[in-house]
Amino acid sequence: MKKLLRLLVLLMMLTMMVSCVKKENVQTTDLANITVLLDWAPNTNHTGLYVAQQKGYYTDEGLDVRIAQPSEGGTEMLVASGKAQFGVSFQDSLVPAFLGNDKLPVTAIAALIQHNTSGLLSLKEKGIDRPMKLEGYKYATWDMDIEKAIIKKVMETDGGDYSKLKLIPSTVADAVSAIQTHVDCVWVYYAWDKIRADIAGVQTNFIDFKDYGNELDYYNPVLIAGNDFLKNNPEQAKAFLRATEKGYHYAMEHPDEAAVLLTNTVPELDKTLVTKSQEWLANQYQADATHWGEFDADRWNGFYNWLYNEKVIDSPIPEGTGFTNDYLPLD
Repeated sequence: MKKLLRLLVLLMMLTMMVSCVKKENVQTTDLANITVLLDWAPNTNHTGLYVAQQKGYYTDEGLDVRIAQPSEGGTEMLVASGKAQFGVSFQDSLVPAFLGNDKLPVTAIAALIQHNTSGLLSLKEKGIDRPMKLEGYKYATWDMDIEKAIIKKVMETDGGDYSKLKLIPSTVADAVSAIQTHVDCVWVYYAWDKIRADIAGVQTNFIDFKDYGNELDYYNPVLIAGNDFLKNNPEQAKAFLRATEKGYHYAMEHPDEAAVLLTNTVPELDKTLVTKSQEWLANQYQADATHWGEFDADRWNGFYNWLYNEKVIDSPIPEGTGFTNDYLPLD
């Protein structure tokens, strides 16, 4: 009798173990495969994505998320073609996607950072502490129409003469090193190159674009998705954003821990830079918005309207084009 009882107990334990294994396999195989393409190398703009991946927030939503750097073709094109479900882009970079006969079927679904944090970096000793003082100095340009229109706007708003700025072709690979050579001024993002200069002990001035016009407080970076994916998989899109929001909230509330998660996942990143950058960005991801990720229609439309009014683009981009708050967990 005792042997029989032992046998029955063993059979019950084996049955439970098999059941657990089956459940685990179902949970693993039932996860939806999702690819997120970055805009370039991993950095603190992307921390919330890595946090959501490493903390299991995506898995909790039934998603198996892979974060990758873009290959040839660019993030916007790859997302539009369905080779990735989501990607990181910028409102200014999306302009060609919404113009002409070759529009790309992509939509911005979340603002990764609420306000424009880009501007111009120069050595403090040059004295370029406001746009009008750029006159006579050399700026490394990518020779892009939108880029030059923004530089012209900030200079003229401050009473400067854009024609007196010397434009030289940009071969800049390292902004902090570049401004210590023949280049006087470069376009950077505060959370990366300005902080990197500070860490290196390089004294700099930073001209913040959004200080010189509401139209320059556009969205960068943003999270985009393919229109077909959004149409056919709205619940997956919402699940992805729920998890992503949790990742960014964690980065806001625990910047040092989030920095560790990022550098553990991407060990080639400089830990000191990531930590300092993360601490600065903690108050920038959501900033003054009611919810993380939401777009202000006036700001989004205002940037594109300004481009058309200044004849930077040949045709208007209709208001409301290219963004939505519909997939965000705003309740």
